Amino acid sequence: MKHGQISSKELTEFIRERATIEEVYARSMTKLAKSAGNFSQLGTFAPVWDVFKTSTEKLASCHLELVRKLQELIKDVQKYVDDQAKAHKKTKEEVASTLESVQTIQTTGVALQKSKENYNAKTVEQERLRKEGATQRDVDKAGVKAKKATETYKGFVEKYATAKSEFEQKMAETAQKFQDIEESHIVHMKDIIQSYTQSVDETHVQIGEVRIEFERNMENTSVEGLIQKLSDSKGTGKERPGKIPHTQTHLSASLIRDPHAKENSFYSSSDSEDEDEPRKFRVEIKPVAPNNRTQQSRATIDQLKASIGNISLSPPTSVQPFSPTKMLSNASPPPAAPLARAESSSSLSSTASLRHNQAPSPPLSMYTHSISFGLTLSSSQPVPLPLYLPLSLPHSISPPPPPHSLPLSGTSRGPSPVTLASQDALPIAVAFTESVNAYFKGADPAKCIVKITGDMTLSFPMGIIKVFTSNPSPAMLTFKLKNTSKLEQILPNQTLLFSDPSQSDAHTKDFWFNMQALTSYLKKASEQNPAASYYNVDILKYQVSSKGIASTPLNLAVYWKCDPATTDLRLDYHYNPESMLCPGTLSNVQVLVHVDGGVTNMQSLPNAIWNSELNKFLWKLNDISEKSDNEGSGSLRAKFELSDGPSTPTTLAVQFMSEGSTLSGVDIELLGTGYRLSLNKKRFATGAYRTKT
Repeated sequence: MKHGQISSKELTEFIRERATIEEVYARSMTKLAKSAGNFSQLGTFAPVWDVFKTSTEKLASCHLELVRKLQELIKDVQKYVDDQAKAHKKTKEEVASTLESVQTIQTTGVALQKSKENYNAKTVEQERLRKEGATQRDVDKAGVKAKKATETYKGFVEKYATAKSEFEQKMAETAQKFQDIEESHIVHMKDIIQSYTQSVDETHVQIGEVRIEFERNMENTSVEGLIQKLSDSKGTGKERPGKIPHTQTHLSASLIRDPHAKENSFYSSSDSEDEDEPRKFRVEIKPVAPNNRTQQSRATIDQLKASIGNISLSPPTSVQPFSPTKMLSNASPPPAAPLARAESSSSLSSTASLRHNQAPSPPLSMYTHSISFGLTLSSSQPVPLPLYLPLSLPHSISPPPPPHSLPLSGTSRGPSPVTLASQDALPIAVAFTESVNAYFKGADPAKCIVKITGDMTLSFPMGIIKVFTSNPSPAMLTFKLKNTSKLEQILPNQTLLFSDPSQSDAHTKDFWFNMQALTSYLKKASEQNPAASYYNVDILKYQVSSKGIASTPLNLAVYWKCDPATTDLRLDYHYNPESMLCPGTLSNVQVLVHVDGGVTNMQSLPNAIWNSELNKFLWKLNDISEKSDNEGSGSLRAKFELSDGPSTPTTLAVQFMSEGSTLSGVDIELLGTGYRLSLNKKRFATGAYRTKT
């Protein structure tokens, strides 16, 4: 059963990784299609780039559609994992009596064997005394003991028979239950794989159709057709110019007169000549020299450049892929530059606090204890959960009713366009970032203090602002916050969000936006940062209820032994998948500790880095997960030789992070139509994560 749960989770990770690969490939194809559209539009080959662009865009859409299907399949697998865990728990409770039967037959079997040995010994003793001619009294006493041993042995035989019958019945029933569970597990896994195969097959069919369409378009793109298109777009007309005669041409004197012509010239007339008399002009047309075509073309180009030399061209509008930027959610957002691409290793950073006139918050790494070879540990404390500063709203704005009856919107179709039409599903992105703070006291789990906080950020593309401002009544943006049962406190942005306080469901909370306030905020943000492609808005913050050490992803226990000449240190750690809804890998795991007492020599397992100037040493560990050695459990050991001991036990600082999941399991579901979720980013990391003896 345990391996069944592991295989289900591993299948989830496999499908998620395949979806990530498909998404990256689709983004690359979209980028390639864009580059094809920017290639030269001159010459006969230009129309072919349109065929490439259209075909590549369709291929990208095929892979994005597969991403959507795989993401839906992942949800089904995760639901099955949850149901599987519940079924296993129920089965364990049902077969608890089988364990008792196993223990009973084992105990009874041991007692039966001892009773048999005692019976044999007493019987042999009685026979020995009788043969050796012992007194009748001794023989009788041995007989009493033999009889008692016989009755005891007979009782255990009957008891063992009863226990054996019950054991066989219980084991048969339990084995059948286990077999039913495994059969159901295999059938369900095969169904999931069948859905996976069907999604991939459908995508391959679509890709084949795109390929056939591409080949058909290329076949229809003939050499004559390409040349004809160029002629139609660049030609000067279809009618040839008429012939100009080489003989004398009679022109009216009132159109043409040569004031500088000399007297008696062939082109002149006498002063006494009648003004109304037609004058004769000789027009001579010379053929173009055969070798000066290049020079004439060069001269024409130079003349063209000279004629447009003073004309300035507007710079092209920048378009750049979905890349959320960090913005604060107060009424006057400060300038912010775009972050890295959404599929890169950088992710949306967590906000520290919302105060008036505060600069953008630092990235998530600033919330953790950053450890470098300098072995300095930043003194940044865990960030307190801040309250939003609500802004006064116009009296004319009142909370609209919650749209409970609206259907679920569609899933992501990929990167968000910069230019959006009002009828399109508008793309938005979301990021959940959580910080876990823990203090461990020795090896006592009851003394572990834990605090987990998180925040939710939405990202809007630049193009959505034009849609909002051009539409007096944009579609209502509503969402459901799911899996909220673990949250102790939810602090929404009261400037932008409405919520019904009477909601009774502990697992979900519905929110809807004040669209007028959201439009005003985004419009002001775009005015202050016109170059930004995306604008981030802090939507809400929350605090996760903790169950002490059970809520920590990595359990710690430290032991110090401080003698005058030596100090021994041991740190035991244990990966705790139960603290996460979807157990993820803990990466960048580092442990820093200060040791005083004049360290002259140090040995550690595994090897650590010692800084003699700061009297600190650092362990850098591999990623920790259920797949690690001993399922993520281990020990760090170090021995220090001292010149001025004993040492004083100090606090050990630990840092790690995890991408792709949160500790709370909180999630978002868009409600209604008009919007789609283009990205859902999740991560958590350590804040102040320390342990002391």
